[in-house]
Amino acid sequence: MCPDRVVSLAKAKATLSELVKAAEAGETIAITKRGKPVAELRAQQRPLVGVDLDLLRRTTERMAPQEESADVFMRALRDDSRY
Repeated sequence: MCPDRVVSLAKAKATLSELVKAAEAGETIAITKRGKPVAELRAQQRPLVGVDLDLLRRTTERMAPQEESADVFMRALRDDSRY
């Protein structure tokens, strides 16, 4: 995999917080020492968790239907938060 960014070890030490944020956002950062790659910083892959469809179906069947459409609800939520 080709890194999105290459930084020296000294620069990585000085800007670690920024590099971690970039890695969380999906970037891959190669860290070099004397011009040679020695480490790679990237977001940790989290395993996908399966959804229990029967449980989801049973849960949503018990819920009362929404009185207003989703667009009206979201618009009201957005507008109420502004003022």
